[in-house]
Amino acid sequence: MSMRLKLLRKKLGVTLEGLAGQTGMSKSYLSKIERGLNTPSIAAALKLAKAMNVQVEELFSDELDAQQGYSIVRAEQRGTLTNGDESLSYASLAKMVGKRQLLPFMLYPKPDFNHSAFKEHLGEEFLFVHRGQVEIDFMTERVTLNAGDALHFDAKQPHRIRSLGDSRAELLVVVDSHE
Repeated sequence: MSMRLKLLRKKLGVTLEGLAGQTGMSKSYLSKIERGLNTPSIAAALKLAKAMNVQVEELFSDELDAQQGYSIVRAEQRGTLTNGDESLSYASLAKMVGKRQLLPFMLYPKPDFNHSAFKEHLGEEFLFVHRGQVEIDFMTERVTLNAGDALHFDAKQPHRIRSLGDSRAELLVVVDSHE
């Protein structure tokens, strides 16, 4: 994502200062993303995409093949990413696919909330627990999900997630990347 963000920003004629002002993120944080020293959370990636008026997939993919009409990411091709505090890791399941609104990814949350800030972003979010057990904290309520369970919610609601049990959970998450 690092080179992709910088290329898109420069192509659009946006300065780091301007992007920081539009997203509410610090200039130094954005610089670290561009240099590959930090990977943004999904919520931050959605804010970046909205600020630059691009599809969020464009931030994660060097392949801008919108004419093909579909996107395949083979299991061996998806690298696991971590956000800055490494409280969770995720892997994108889509490449640039034109005007599609959904951002699918695999999520591997850590077993504690200690370093995990509440996230909130525009759109909707759908979670499917593929493996393990998780707890979702909505500030006023906590929900436990087991393998095979699904949860669909308004992503503007502050939320954070952690793995429960002996092994790290694996979730399919789909986020609506438009308002």
